[in-house]
Amino acid sequence: MEYQLTIDDIDSSLVFMYTPVTEEGVKGEPQCTMTDFVKAGTPSVSNVHVVGDIVEDNTIKGNGKYFGGKEGLSKFQWFREKENGGYLLVLSNSTQYTLTKEDVGWCLKFVYTPINLEGQEGEAAFAITEAVRKAPPKVFDLKIIGEAREGSKVSVTATVTGGTEVSSRVQWFKASSSEFVNDHELEALCTSKVSKTFHIPLGAVGCYIVAKFTPVGPDGEIGAPAYAVLDDVVETLPPSLNFLTVTGEFSEDQMLTASYGYIGGYEGNSLYSWYLHETEDDEGSPLSEASGLLQYHIKKEDVGKFVSFKCIPIRNDGIVGEPGVFLGNDRVTPGNPTLLSLELNGEAIEGTTMVANRRYWGGEEGDTIFCWVLTSSDGTWNEIEGATSSSYSLKCDDIGFYVSVSCEPVRIDGVHGSLVSTEAIGPIIPGPPACRSLELAGSMLEGGRLTSHAEYTGGVKGNCIQQWFRSHDDGSKDELIADDLVLADVDCRIEVIFTPVREDGVQGSPKSVSSDIILPGEPKGVSLVIPECFEDNEISPIKAYFGGKEGTGKYTWFRTTEKLDNLEPELVASCSEVVGETLLYKPSLVDVGFYLILCWVPTRCDGKTGDPLMAITDNPVMAAFPSVLDVNLKKTSSDLYSGVGIYYGGYEGSSLHKWYRESSDGTRICIDGAASSTYEVADADYSCHLLFGYTPVRSDGVIGEEKFSEPSDIIFPEQLKIETLSFKGNQVERETLAVVEQIPRNETQEHIWGNYKKEIKYQWFASNGSGVDLSFEPLATECSPSYRVRFEDIGRCLKCECIAIDVFGRSSESVSAVTSPILPGLPKIEKLEIEGRGFHTNLYAVRGIYSGGKEGKSKIQWLRSMVGSPDLISIPGETGRMYEANVDDVGYRLVAIYTPVREDGVEGRPVSASTEPIAVEPEIYKEVKQKLDDGSVKFEVLCDKDRTPKKAQVMGHLERRILEVNRKRIKVVKPGSKTSFATTEARGTYTPPFHVELYRNDQHRFKIVVDGDNEVDLMVQTRHMRDLVILVIRGLAQKFNSTSLNSLLRIEA
Repeated sequence: MEYQLTIDDIDSSLVFMYTPVTEEGVKGEPQCTMTDFVKAGTPSVSNVHVVGDIVEDNTIKGNGKYFGGKEGLSKFQWFREKENGGYLLVLSNSTQYTLTKEDVGWCLKFVYTPINLEGQEGEAAFAITEAVRKAPPKVFDLKIIGEAREGSKVSVTATVTGGTEVSSRVQWFKASSSEFVNDHELEALCTSKVSKTFHIPLGAVGCYIVAKFTPVGPDGEIGAPAYAVLDDVVETLPPSLNFLTVTGEFSEDQMLTASYGYIGGYEGNSLYSWYLHETEDDEGSPLSEASGLLQYHIKKEDVGKFVSFKCIPIRNDGIVGEPGVFLGNDRVTPGNPTLLSLELNGEAIEGTTMVANRRYWGGEEGDTIFCWVLTSSDGTWNEIEGATSSSYSLKCDDIGFYVSVSCEPVRIDGVHGSLVSTEAIGPIIPGPPACRSLELAGSMLEGGRLTSHAEYTGGVKGNCIQQWFRSHDDGSKDELIADDLVLADVDCRIEVIFTPVREDGVQGSPKSVSSDIILPGEPKGVSLVIPECFEDNEISPIKAYFGGKEGTGKYTWFRTTEKLDNLEPELVASCSEVVGETLLYKPSLVDVGFYLILCWVPTRCDGKTGDPLMAITDNPVMAAFPSVLDVNLKKTSSDLYSGVGIYYGGYEGSSLHKWYRESSDGTRICIDGAASSTYEVADADYSCHLLFGYTPVRSDGVIGEEKFSEPSDIIFPEQLKIETLSFKGNQVERETLAVVEQIPRNETQEHIWGNYKKEIKYQWFASNGSGVDLSFEPLATECSPSYRVRFEDIGRCLKCECIAIDVFGRSSESVSAVTSPILPGLPKIEKLEIEGRGFHTNLYAVRGIYSGGKEGKSKIQWLRSMVGSPDLISIPGETGRMYEANVDDVGYRLVAIYTPVREDGVEGRPVSASTEPIAVEPEIYKEVKQKLDDGSVKFEVLCDKDRTPKKAQVMGHLERRILEVNRKRIKVVKPGSKTSFATTEARGTYTPPFHVELYRNDQHRFKIVVDGDNEVDLMVQTRHMRDLVILVIRGLAQKFNSTSLNSLLRIEA
């Protein structure tokens, strides 16, 4: 066997131990030998090399693998190659070296001299690098200086090696994050340039500013770019105006234009408004028509006032800045009074009114001066006296002249403008034929006649045209001929249109005149006739009216027994009875056989009345044919129906009533003896319909047609009723509750329950809790009249709903009852049993069904019971639901006593369960039987000589012992060695108090007690071995036991 020495073995001595072991596994006495102290080897180093890029400004490191004990202060040296081939020492006592400008182009040598802790120096080793390469341009300490705000000026500073800062280039970017991977995540704000300063644009707001610095060497070599990021996100300035001005002339009709400069992010919808001010200090009134515009056109109304422009800057995110206001220095001045245009409108015809239309400009117009001029054909002109307004009507004296007008504009403050004249229009010619006046004469009353009178001008009168029209309020007209006024003319106007016609046929302009509104005539009834009268047939009298538009007349109907020849109002009123006061009258049953008289007082629409007019029927009112209407039946009580109908046709005689029973197939049967208007339901009517038949008979014996009512609803008996529900049984867990129905104590319900009850349905519910407002959930499977209270119901209320169903499929009203909160039952354990295979090596568990509220800390005690003995032996410490058997249980029954305990501490009745006698595990049984048959056996055991609790059971504390057992005695022997003989440590027979004890907390230990002063503590490797040893000992000692171990082991002696 070999062992490789390591650095950890230096200054230590190694011990080699050899323990002989036989093929059967029996160990002999261990033998050992010890080496000298291990010494360290001579210091040396191998695999010397240099790590790092051999480039200017890089830091390289020299490494090597040391050997030779613990390393002390080894020497490290760096040499630079010289021109003559030698080496120059540049650094000592460091494994790292930073390449400088002087090293460029030369090789470096790293020398490693190993030295151990004692100072012993070994042979040096070295490594030579390749020639140092020149470093590309690099940039260090790159920073951005400046504020991260919109419009700010920022710059970069850096230290450049291998190049010059002047020739290096900078490009500016913006980034959404201060951490980025490559240029693809950046957005360029400018092209690459030499300038190191930059003004932050608006587009960078909300982003980080990134500077990309690319170092460039004097020879144009470009180094790796470096990046710098401003610490903060670019902030936007608050919206504001950096200038505001208004250009243009503050004078009437001029255009003002506002301009401003915006800063502070992206501009949103800034607000513009223009104001007029009476003074420079007032707030001003807004000009709504210019709101939102940058231009304003000055109007005439603005003259004499100040104009201002207000701008409120608004950023696109809605942030509002301070408003800016520009106020004009001077008031708005008016323009000079000027006529922009002057036109003379009108035809040069006698009677025409000429109008001078002008367009004035220049402030508020004052009293502008007009002058009208007549010019003859030879060019002479004269002003028309008194014509100083803007219009002039041509007269007869102006015929043959030309007319013109001059206008001098005047401002309201009296300033005069330039005179403007129109061209002359003419010559003026005579006017057309015309009607100077037109009048109407005559009575303007319904039935009257109208005439017209016209005055003609315009040359010799010819055949003038005259037309008559009826004018309505809605503007429509009807052409008429001259005639008497009729009803259609009432409330209208009569219009006459006169068209003048000159002798030569030339027509002038028509002229019209309208009358006043035509009034109606006096109201009068012309005729009144009453047609033949029949019962219940409405009478519509035939009448004729005159006197304007008829209003709502007054009508009075009288009933009289005789036909009167003299229809004087006083006579009719004294011998007749008033029966109606409308135009239409429907004779009723009481009118049959009587004469009817109608008195009509004609009334105009304006309420004026005329003389009354009367008429009488030729014959008395006739009765109608007997019939019956609205035949139907009514349910007056649960089993009583009544039939009704409305008789019609004179006075009713002895009408006939019948009742019919109609089955589901439509068969209708007349019910014998049911000949009155009421009917009491019998059992034979159930599931059928009832009908009521009504045959009308008039008092004079005339019989009408029989009419039937609609079939009744299907006849059913009174519905089943349940008065109350009550519970029978204790409202406690495990108890069975039963519901009992209480039905009404009356003859009807008892009859129905006895003959027509089909079934009763139940449904149980459980509440979601206990309290005032309970909500219940159905227990789907609980539909019987009884319910066994469960554990889940404790604290909840139970409800049972009950519905009775009759043979007709009808359900009664649901009736329910609710328990008080369910109480837990007394703690109880049922079906208690012990599970296990029945051998001494098995694990046993107690099982049972607990009830009685929520289980608390129930008590369990495991005991042993000897077969055939009532005594129980408690097993100390075994109070759990699981029990692991051992050899002490062999031949005994295991007993578990379970005392149920509720969570509130209430205890129930203890219940016990037991096993069959515990048997020896079959494999162990075979070995035990074999060794008992041998009668003598030896076991190799261990003895712990140091049983202090603080020390663990390790092999260093255990010693081997031989346990010899036969039918007479037992002996514990310590084996001999090369230096000692075997010794007996314990010896004894099986007479009492000899016994063997187990340790329940250690399956490898057991104790042999020979007597009070002689005992030994032993260990074996496995529980199997322990059980085998104990069972063999007890088997050999069985003659001293009260119970034969053979019977316990089920071994035949």
